[in-house]
Amino acid sequence: MTEQQQDRRQFLKTAALAAPPRFMQAAPPRAKKMIGMQIGAVSFIDEGAEKVLDILQETGEVNTLFLAVFTYGRGIAGRQIPGQPLPDHGKQVYDLDFHGGNFATPHAQYYRDTVLKETRAPDHGDYDVLAEVLPAAKKRGMKSICWLEDVFRRDIPNIDKLQEVDLHGRNATTLCFNNPNYRNFLTGLVEDYARSYDIDGLMWGSERQGALSNALGAMHGGARSDPGKVTCFCQFCQKRAKEEGINVVRAREGFTALEKFVQAGRAGNKPVDGSYVTFWRILLNYPEIAAWEMLWTKSLRDTYKAIYTTVKSAKPNVWVGWHIWHNDSFNPIYRAEQDLQVLSEYSDYLKMVIYNNCGGERMATYIDSVSQTIYGDTPKPLLLDFEYSVMHYKEAGLEQIIQHGLSSDYVYRETKRAIDGTAGTKTKIWPGIDIDIPTDPNHSKCTPQGTRDAVLAAFRAGAPGVILSRKYSEMKLSNIKGAGDAVRSL
Repeated sequence: MTEQQQDRRQFLKTAALAAPPRFMQAAPPRAKKMIGMQIGAVSFIDEGAEKVLDILQETGEVNTLFLAVFTYGRGIAGRQIPGQPLPDHGKQVYDLDFHGGNFATPHAQYYRDTVLKETRAPDHGDYDVLAEVLPAAKKRGMKSICWLEDVFRRDIPNIDKLQEVDLHGRNATTLCFNNPNYRNFLTGLVEDYARSYDIDGLMWGSERQGALSNALGAMHGGARSDPGKVTCFCQFCQKRAKEEGINVVRAREGFTALEKFVQAGRAGNKPVDGSYVTFWRILLNYPEIAAWEMLWTKSLRDTYKAIYTTVKSAKPNVWVGWHIWHNDSFNPIYRAEQDLQVLSEYSDYLKMVIYNNCGGERMATYIDSVSQTIYGDTPKPLLLDFEYSVMHYKEAGLEQIIQHGLSSDYVYRETKRAIDGTAGTKTKIWPGIDIDIPTDPNHSKCTPQGTRDAVLAAFRAGAPGVILSRKYSEMKLSNIKGAGDAVRSL
């Protein structure tokens, strides 16, 4: 050995003799990770609350429940979606008559300032998921967060008085954030949960975007969207637009021109100057389009603020956060609107949707959609490379991501980006991890190893917790165990 190597060897030997035995050394404290599970009422009814909580704790190391208390959608409530394979637990049937609504008990005093009053879910009789599950969870030291979704039905009494209005004056199925009836309903709903139940937190999600991105079909599955159904042009939005100095007539004219542009592109009729140039010509001629898009975004932010303030006034210690739609991973326009520094002003945490398994299929449908509109001149493989470049990904080609999903590196990158984006704030980043979210036949499916890798990638990026998504009733136990194995390996 060289003299330098001998000196180093002697130093290490001396240090080892001087150090106390391992069992005597104080290990640095490790902060406990938040391991969340999104779950609906039907799972507790089908399997029993105690049994479900046993499975979640022992298999998935879950310590926080995200209880689907309000939605009319099948994404977070109900059993498995019809047509998808049934999981290896729960009743082996589909609930073909799913209705949805409020799966807790509404208290009338909180809904005095809205015409939307009859929202109790009829699916399970008088069953109240919060009354039934909260005591059992608390006995185990588990936290419980109310999970609310911005999804409604057309047949709810008085719903027409809250609906958005599209470019051609038709009512949409979505509700308007500038409509006082909807704003008052949402603030009443969250105050009801905060005051009526001993909850630990609340999460609300709205998987929507403004008229510009909707007109372009700039979302996964966007090729099916109708550019004439963009929103919102109701009386409340028009009033707010005028107050902000936006010319409503010009905005309508701009979106009408955009509608014709999109329809022509999808029909295979290419503009003389190309799709991208023509899109920018429309936008430059009608800057009101961008102003209307931002008007919608500001209206959503104001809704976040109203919910946050209401909950904190009712019960300051309740965590309040938001489910940030998966489109944040695909559409650069939508990502630009999700300014995490701004959102952190009224967010205790953000659930960033980072669903890697279904993300490949979703990325492919996004590329398919915008390749017919704004990027109509660009071959899909080249457009995908452009997408990876501007969104800072390193993923495979179209066929590979459809068959194998996005990688755990995508989870790492998106988690780290969100953490860096909220630097200096109080806001925690809890990535949403994909477990058996439905994909088309012969497309990528979750595996225990893939789930484990995704969870570990989120933690490697610095996440203080993860949320296992979309819902327990569609997950295989082996894949939940994959998430648990990741936690146990830390």
